[in-house]
Amino acid sequence: MDTDCTGQRYLFQGSGRREVVASFDGGRISSDGGALLLREVDRQLGMLERFADCFDDHRAAEWVEHSVEDLLRQRVFGLALGYEDLNDHDELRRDALLATCVGKSDPTGESRSRERDRGSALAGKSTLNRLEWGLAERAAEDRYHRVAVDTGAVDRFFVDLFLDSYDEAPEEIILDFDATDDPLHGHQEGRFFHGYYDSYCYLPLYVFCGKHLLCARLRRSNIDASEGTVEELSRIVGQIRERWPEVSILVRGDSGFAREAIFAWCESHDVAYVVGLARNPRLERLLEPAMDEAHARCEDSGEPERLYEELRYRTRTSWSRSRRVVGKAEITHRGPNPRFIVTSLSVDAIEGQTLYEEIYCARGDMENRIKEQQLDLFATRTSGHLMRVNQMRLWLSSVAYSLIEALRRLGLEGTALANAYCGTIRLRLLKIGARIRVTVRKVWVSLASSHPAEKVFAHAYHRLLRGST
Repeated sequence: MDTDCTGQRYLFQGSGRREVVASFDGGRISSDGGALLLREVDRQLGMLERFADCFDDHRAAEWVEHSVEDLLRQRVFGLALGYEDLNDHDELRRDALLATCVGKSDPTGESRSRERDRGSALAGKSTLNRLEWGLAERAAEDRYHRVAVDTGAVDRFFVDLFLDSYDEAPEEIILDFDATDDPLHGHQEGRFFHGYYDSYCYLPLYVFCGKHLLCARLRRSNIDASEGTVEELSRIVGQIRERWPEVSILVRGDSGFAREAIFAWCESHDVAYVVGLARNPRLERLLEPAMDEAHARCEDSGEPERLYEELRYRTRTSWSRSRRVVGKAEITHRGPNPRFIVTSLSVDAIEGQTLYEEIYCARGDMENRIKEQQLDLFATRTSGHLMRVNQMRLWLSSVAYSLIEALRRLGLEGTALANAYCGTIRLRLLKIGARIRVTVRKVWVSLASSHPAEKVFAHAYHRLLRGST
């Protein structure tokens, strides 16, 4: 971007006989050259165009310079590139490369209708803010917040992205459910103190299938961790089976999801489950013989030992029937470590050790996906006063995650970044210095010649290019 600071020079310690002189006269330069790959992923999948279809725009068309799709693309690309706040966009709006990725025909912004906006092709923070505040029932009459979101359409959007990522229906899928904390430091609507997390927080519910995000639901924290799970199951499973009627579905969750309502719904809808089960004195008594044997083996070997025991168990009042429980009788150097899972899968279908170690324990990878969204893509930036505003911010972060995951899946297979975290992909691949030159027919992007990810960039580019043909 152009700058008026060309007169100021900064003298640094020399290198040999050469002086080191810096000045802000480089012209249109961006630190986000890798955003071109995100643009190509979005172009192929139509991700932001489809997300924009979830919104109703009641603004007067003759005064609109930034469509809802442009605003969403600017905001989501910004999150993917590491710009977490709306305030960042008061500077980013002058970035010609980001404007190119958003799809602006004049990335320099020199043709803007108002003189004060010229040189800034993108929207500022106040315009972007309108995405977060619109209410569907009031948007048509509201003076300032005339863009409204259809929450049901957003829910369907994430599941459709997942379904469209497959060329043909898989035989089996695993849906992972988990709740986590979203710490709050203000007086936001829905703020409550949560004893387990020892803080004021929200308690969002996430649903993943592998690395695909299917649901991110913001919730108050004065609730059971499993609240709303049956409703989300009904919605997600119903949408999946509309497309894949024969697919086998397994639901996983920790002990916070060991609830009769969830079990009963799965059993009545041909959905299998394997869920953690909190230990209690009755379960521990049932596991005592196996624990004694594990203890004896540990004394003989001097190493940790574990055994698995098949149990039939029913709570005294809350469960409607007895169910299969697999107990892990484990003795470690720190002492006894009994664990339990409950499942609808039969012993004939899968034996206990395999079920626990290969199926149930694999749900731990979902924790990495949640960390990616919260730490790398700013899902915890829920500082708005209203919950609906913070839900929108969570959705924007979720779309940014889905965009980078699509790049990882479609472009980075076979590279060192194929399984990298979103933050690592941003640092090593998206943050590439680039000089931008805009001519009548082209936008020339000159990427840093010495960037270490040049081969990875080329690999991703060619994979994406093949995918578009």
